[in-house]
Amino acid sequence: MQLYTPSLTSYQRLKTMEVKIGDLLLGNNHPIRVQTMTTTDTMDTLATVEQSIRCIEAGAELVRITAPSKNEAENLLNIKSALRKRGYHTPLVADIHFTPNAAEIAARIIEKVRINPGNYVDKKKFEQIDYTDAEYAEEIDRIRERFTPLVKICKEYGTAMRIGTNHGSLSDRIMSRYGDTAIGMVESAMEFLRIARAESYHNIILSMKSSNPQVMVQAYRLLVQTMQQEFDACYPLHLGVTEAGDGEDGRIKSAIGIGTLLEDGIGDTIRVSLTEDPEFEIPVCKDLVKRYNTTTPTTTVPAIEKITYNPFEYKRRETFAVDIIGGKQVPVVIADLSKIESITPQHLQSVGYTYNVSTDKWAISDAAADYIFTGAQLVPFALPGTLKVIVYSSAWLQATDKRTYFPIYDAKEFLAATTCSQQLNFVMVDCYSVDEVYDYLPALGANKTVVLCLSSTNNNAMQSVRRMFMQMQQQQINNPVVLITDSNGHTPDEHLIHFATETGALFLEGMGDGICLGYGAAATINNTKVSGRTYLPVANIYQFTNNTAFSILQATRTRISKTEYISCPSCGRTLFDLQETTAKIRAVTNHLKGLKIAIMGCIVNGPGEMADADFGYVGSGTGKITLYKGKEVIKRSVDSDIAVEELINLLKENNAWVDPQ
Repeated sequence: MQLYTPSLTSYQRLKTMEVKIGDLLLGNNHPIRVQTMTTTDTMDTLATVEQSIRCIEAGAELVRITAPSKNEAENLLNIKSALRKRGYHTPLVADIHFTPNAAEIAARIIEKVRINPGNYVDKKKFEQIDYTDAEYAEEIDRIRERFTPLVKICKEYGTAMRIGTNHGSLSDRIMSRYGDTAIGMVESAMEFLRIARAESYHNIILSMKSSNPQVMVQAYRLLVQTMQQEFDACYPLHLGVTEAGDGEDGRIKSAIGIGTLLEDGIGDTIRVSLTEDPEFEIPVCKDLVKRYNTTTPTTTVPAIEKITYNPFEYKRRETFAVDIIGGKQVPVVIADLSKIESITPQHLQSVGYTYNVSTDKWAISDAAADYIFTGAQLVPFALPGTLKVIVYSSAWLQATDKRTYFPIYDAKEFLAATTCSQQLNFVMVDCYSVDEVYDYLPALGANKTVVLCLSSTNNNAMQSVRRMFMQMQQQQINNPVVLITDSNGHTPDEHLIHFATETGALFLEGMGDGICLGYGAAATINNTKVSGRTYLPVANIYQFTNNTAFSILQATRTRISKTEYISCPSCGRTLFDLQETTAKIRAVTNHLKGLKIAIMGCIVNGPGEMADADFGYVGSGTGKITLYKGKEVIKRSVDSDIAVEELINLLKENNAWVDPQ
């Protein structure tokens, strides 16, 4: 029995308890709800009301507002009253950190409170590292005494509660016993949930947020398993990747974390945390959930008797290497250029290769595709030495350079072929899309030149491909695998979400040695056809797809090709212009490949949520910044006018800086 999802082979929603938030019902197979959080000063009633209305009109079904102190909590009454007078009845959520008094005030006013078990009672001081069992039990009693009053108020007023664990703000007590782990995140929430249940209070939602999608997914799965084992029931789950960032990277990271869990049937409400105005989060949320708010039946895929991998930890599938694919090598990126009628050097510029006519040399970027797929076409000019070409088998037979060109077949075609490459052959398998017995898999597995290209045209494509991986593991087939995914979306966000969800979910499972993204026959982008012969400018389609592939690998931590930014979405606590500052820091550091820089708006979440970063830039007062190396404070109260320059100096002092070329 699989304890964290109803099915690994089809989309089935996890049955959770029903929670009432005002007039909104959540969980228990109600539609997946979308929400966001305001970025205004909560004491500025008009600004908060106006921004809340923009979010509601964009489609937000819940609006969260920060309440860091009693004053903000009390002002929620003015905000709620103003919204109700203007005809808006969307439930409001108070976001609480550190201040139980503020939570107790807010719980009497609005429909839901969110508390963080890592800092609701505890302060992260690291004054005690080791706890005896007796000392640990005393800490739980202290939490019960401080937390129970809020539980009783929520129960009396019919107020819902989210117990929201953050990976970066676990208490000293949790860290001492469990470390900075997914298990620690789960236990942090369970301590509070057990106290609430003891008071017969069940109007509860839980979350397990992290800026690392890998940790996030593992924590939610463990939470579901833990609740089922302990209570034989599951409370509704709020999904989100904290501090995802902005632009394409923020959308991709969110889609990988949230989408992976939604594919598992896990999740009752979502928030996409972008470093953008909150109303812009809602369309991304809608694009994510519309894949699952559907009654379309999924394709029948063979049942799984036993999982062949551990879904609660990351371990890359063991493969042998073929050329530069598989083994211990990072996943490769294959750019699909097969729809281009006549490939030119300009097309290669879109996938990371720039040709200089005067020097007759190629410049290769960090995000340069490893292979290009050109269909039946041989490229009519000299290629950069590191780039290799995949073509149909008939075209490969015509190629004179068999060290640069490699053939691709379907499975039956390959097994019937009389001539194939002695070095590398790509073989396509459409997983469970037809009623086919895969008796040929052992023969493919025995051939050490074969790289399998797995895809599925099923509507449960990710589950179908994952099922094929398990079939291969059962049969000890260790060929490397390229994940092929085509999108039939109509906007850039739809494409990003489709690509990131279906391939990112598998990379998080340790499955996949390469990625190839393309477009189906029904796809459009910016209202321009991308299948057939009508294209946007090269940079808009092929560069977009190539960058997306590298961003997926970056977000899943399987191949690092650029600087990573852990950036919070801003809220009423933010002490500087987060969007402007993020853009400024990006502009001067985006060449520092592999470096993780956190840009956090305030001291509440900053030090915790940037725990995964190498360096941090955190608001610590009006116009003041604190700079971190890891979790260590290096410079306090830096004037914001010079803080970016001071960050660069900090990077230089720690040998983390190189001059841009």
